Amino acid sequence: MDLVLYIHGKGGFATESEHYKSLFPDCKVLGLDYKTFTPWETGKEIHDAVCELKKNYDKIILIANSIGAFFSMNAGIEDMIENAFFISPMADMEKRIFNLMQWSGVTEEELKSRGRIPTSFGEDLSWDYLCYVREHPLSWNLPTKILYGSNNNLTSYESMSTFAKKHNAKLTVMENGEHWFHTEEQMKFLDE
Repeated sequence: MDLVLYIHGKGGFATESEHYKSLFPDCKVLGLDYKTFTPWETGKEIHDAVCELKKNYDKIILIANSIGAFFSMNAGIEDMIENAFFISPMADMEKRIFNLMQWSGVTEEELKSRGRIPTSFGEDLSWDYLCYVREHPLSWNLPTKILYGSNNNLTSYESMSTFAKKHNAKLTVMENGEHWFHTEEQMKFLDE
C-alpha cells in the first residue's frame, strides 16, 4: 500500500488529512503534526518522519499546505517522495519576510541588531530565520502540482508563477480562490 502524507500550514492540524482519504482510496493517508516552527527544526522533523515511514511504504505522495510546503522543501525528502501536491505554498519566503518587515516598519539593519522583533499581527520577525532562508535557497526537483488562489494575499501570482516555472511544476489557479482553501466552492475545486 502507498502512503499519502499531509503536512499542514500555520494554524492547521494533522487531522486535516482526513479530507484526502476519499481522493486516495487505495492509499493510507496520514497527517504529520509537527511540533516546531522554523525551517531547520521542522525540516528535520519532517525528514525524520519520512525516513521512518519509508521503511513501511514503497511510495509516498506528499500533500503540503502553505508553510507546510516550505518546510517540506527544506526537509531533504525528495529522494523518498514519489510526487507532491502543494496548496498555496510559501514559495518565496524571503519576499514574505521583507513584506512583514515593511508592514512593521522594520529595517534589515534593525532586525540584524535586535535579532527578533515581535509584530502587531502576531508573527515575530527573526534575523536567524531570514539568514536561513537566504543561505538555503529552495531546491525542489520532484513532479509537483500546485493549487493557487488568485486572491492569495500572502504570495503573489508572479512569485508563484516564477517558482512553478523554475521547478517545472504544474500550476493551477482558482479564480477568486484565497490562500486558505476552506469554503465549499474552494474545496470542490481542490478536490477536482
